[in-house]
Amino acid sequence: MDQSQKLRDLATLPVGRLLWRYSLPAVTGMLVMSLYNVVDRIFIGQGVGPEAIAGLAITFPVINVTTALGVLVGAGASSRVSILLGEGRHADAERTLGNSLTLLVIFATCYMALFYTFLDPVLILFGASDATLPYARDLISALLPGLFMTNLAFSLNNIMRASGYPARAMMTMVIGAAVNIVLDPIFIFGLDMGIRGAAIATDIAMGVSAVFVFAHFFRRDVTLRFRRGTFALNGRTVWAIITIGAAPSVVNFAAGFINIIINKTLVLHGGDMAVGAAGIFTTYASLLTTFVLGICLGMQPIVGYNFGAGNTGRLRRAFMLAVIAATVVSVLGFIGAETMPGLIARAFTVDTALIDVTASGLRTAMGCFFVVGFQIVSTTLFQSIGAAAKSVFLSLTRQVLILIPLLLLLPDTMGVRGVWMSFPLSDLVATIITAAMIAWQLRHMAARRIP
Repeated sequence: MDQSQKLRDLATLPVGRLLWRYSLPAVTGMLVMSLYNVVDRIFIGQGVGPEAIAGLAITFPVINVTTALGVLVGAGASSRVSILLGEGRHADAERTLGNSLTLLVIFATCYMALFYTFLDPVLILFGASDATLPYARDLISALLPGLFMTNLAFSLNNIMRASGYPARAMMTMVIGAAVNIVLDPIFIFGLDMGIRGAAIATDIAMGVSAVFVFAHFFRRDVTLRFRRGTFALNGRTVWAIITIGAAPSVVNFAAGFINIIINKTLVLHGGDMAVGAAGIFTTYASLLTTFVLGICLGMQPIVGYNFGAGNTGRLRRAFMLAVIAATVVSVLGFIGAETMPGLIARAFTVDTALIDVTASGLRTAMGCFFVVGFQIVSTTLFQSIGAAAKSVFLSLTRQVLILIPLLLLLPDTMGVRGVWMSFPLSDLVATIITAAMIAWQLRHMAARRIP
């Protein structure tokens, strides 16, 4: 299939078929990547111990910060590329690709220098205790190069998908996941490197994925290529990338801040065991969210291209189908957490005390998870059409404006249970606000007055 046909398909193929074509590889790739993160944590929990799981949870804010910077570039650039291709502005799309690579390198230089210089104080600030600090330090000090490789692979992978290559984008993630799953037991058990071995395995795996995605953009037969002259930062291009990518980036930055609050609150009210339970809850919720994000990644090129081309009917249908699919996923995740939380916990640990704490917290925290799919897809819709302010507002509503105050207030009266209760309350209120904004937006789309 030639390059122009790939772009024509976004405007002409039946929307359901198109969403399936783009979402299935995205969901598959995201799921494989998420599963290898889960496998990492299972190996760590089963092979090292509950303190290692708690140490892993302490590193989540660091991972959130680095991921947020990668998402800022990757999500913003991919959405912008879809719109530009829909408008027929191929040269601007390639400039967006080149600028995104430059931004990723600049951001990585900054966060690696910061964390390597102040690693122990940062981890203590994030809630590390004397017992968990060595595990957290061993993991993150070895993992930082891999986080840079991850940002390169994922960000350029999003642009690959947006420019018409969903199956190849899937392979970027599958290759890295496969390498990591093979290397994990070798480094953790075979070489007896413990939690540090898991980090080194990730570094190598993500390096392989980055090489694969780089090779794509040097090919002569692809829609977008790396070209000389596109890497020098252009103010208008950078601004477009950052404003569109701000919403998903805010989610990750907020998640890092939220993890700090959670870790410090749980240490105060429940000790390291409660922090370990939070790590398992985060892993389970992230696995489910991966399915939803895969659907969103499949929806984004369709929505962005058709927005740029002015095809509002196809845009609305893609959104509706994505909401249905994401809601099915979030409802199934809710049912799993409510009916078998102990079984979920046992996948990560054999420690009976940690299993009991996790099961109780998981059932409470996932109490309104069935609405999360709709909320995430709606935020992605605004991001995909370039409505950055609305997308950022929805992200802030769920992750900052509602959740953080609840996390600060409820534990004072409810203890550890207050931490768990904050999540369903935040999900419910944010979804009500999201529904009102989406209803308004769809009415204007129907009248062909898309702001």
